[in-house]
Amino acid sequence: MISSAEFVLLSPEILMAAGALLLLMYGVFAGDRVSGTANLVGMIYCIIAAFLVWQMPDQRQYYLNGFLVHDSFASYVKVVVLLGSALALFMADAYARRHSIARPELAVLIMLAALGMMLMISAHDLLSLYMALELQALALYVLAAFQRDRLASSEAGLKYFVLGALSSGLMLYGMSLLYGSFGSTDYLVLASSLSQGGALPMPVLFGLVFVCAAMAFKVSAVPFHMWAPDVYQGAPTPVTAYFAAAPKVAAMAVFARLLLEPLMGAFNDWQQIIIFLSLASMILGGFAAITQTNIKRLMAYSSIAHVGYGLVGLAAGTAEGLQGLLVYLAIYFLNTLGTFAVILCLRHNGTAVENLSDLKGLSKTRPLLALALTINMFSLAGVPPLAGFFGKFYVFMAAAEAQLIWLALVGLLMSAVACYYYIRIVKLVYFDEPDHGTDAVSEIGLRAVIAISAGYMVLFCVAPQPIIGTALEAARGLLLR
Repeated sequence: MISSAEFVLLSPEILMAAGALLLLMYGVFAGDRVSGTANLVGMIYCIIAAFLVWQMPDQRQYYLNGFLVHDSFASYVKVVVLLGSALALFMADAYARRHSIARPELAVLIMLAALGMMLMISAHDLLSLYMALELQALALYVLAAFQRDRLASSEAGLKYFVLGALSSGLMLYGMSLLYGSFGSTDYLVLASSLSQGGALPMPVLFGLVFVCAAMAFKVSAVPFHMWAPDVYQGAPTPVTAYFAAAPKVAAMAVFARLLLEPLMGAFNDWQQIIIFLSLASMILGGFAAITQTNIKRLMAYSSIAHVGYGLVGLAAGTAEGLQGLLVYLAIYFLNTLGTFAVILCLRHNGTAVENLSDLKGLSKTRPLLALALTINMFSLAGVPPLAGFFGKFYVFMAAAEAQLIWLALVGLLMSAVACYYYIRIVKLVYFDEPDHGTDAVSEIGLRAVIAISAGYMVLFCVAPQPIIGTALEAARGLLLR
């Protein structure tokens, strides 16, 4: 029996779970014709849940026997995840109708995935973390294969499932080693045991490596990135946009909480792992994206590189580094959704276009779309004064303050490399002659997401303090307990 205080803390998760079940039953009795209503209702649920989270007090509170925790860090990330889920549902409706996959299950799966992400963000025990990870993963496996009459989508779902099962096995094995060494799965006990100092016992070191490897898969960091390009290309485009936004933000937040709370006593050991993951992701993601001709595969490698940039802030292990990571995630998720919204708008004779060559001369046929795409590309590249510049600035500054100047310099160098493939897209859009025209787009959801994203990237420099200040409070809420 939960207390009234715990019920209040759980109210956003209860709302999402109840909403998903109600939509599921509604879809069973009403059929596929209500898919549009289901998407709208799902979006409203996500927004209401985000409002409930934002209204909660910032002070740290443990509930459900310490399995979950509420703090300003959890509130910040949950709001980003829920807004990303709402925008993904807003984008998905028109695509689902055009490709005959308009079913209410889409909204149900996104809501269940968001529920799993909320629980794993608040997880304060290895058991609750694993259960929440599996809840969101099971929903994402189905989402990847949602367009089941398309071979590429089924292949994407199968690859994601098989490799996801592997990462779950690694996670369980690492957790079992930590439990066997310390006799508990509670974060507070693990943190207290590791704070004693001294060299880590071999089982603990192996457990740390296995847990980091499993989380690296969840964020698609190199060398555990192999699923991302195929899943991004094969999954329905709105699902790809969702994968690149909300689940990645949630996984990065869980990675940060796991390392900076229970495993902080092993900082010198896991810092080396994070530095390697960051370097490998920035370098491979940056250079592999150069050779891509498919937009979705390019965005997959771009996301791998951006994970590397975010891990630069995590490697610092400071409040400023975590602040930089949180600012980066808040900017990146909307930047990515805006880019995919433009991709969803690009069709020729009713067929979706996904090759870079299809962008030729877009400025002559669809000037507003071309402008929005250019803004998002320059922001992803980190060109000032767009929002993406501030995300990279804060993580690189945090690394420099933590005496990781060489890591920040590598990040700057790889940002210059990334400019090549982002500017190549701008060149195709503005300086090449179009091979064909594009169909008119009337979907208000796509237009709204494009406008919100492009406007946010441009206007962030005018009033950055709300995001930057809130991110610092969230970082301190996690680190200064």
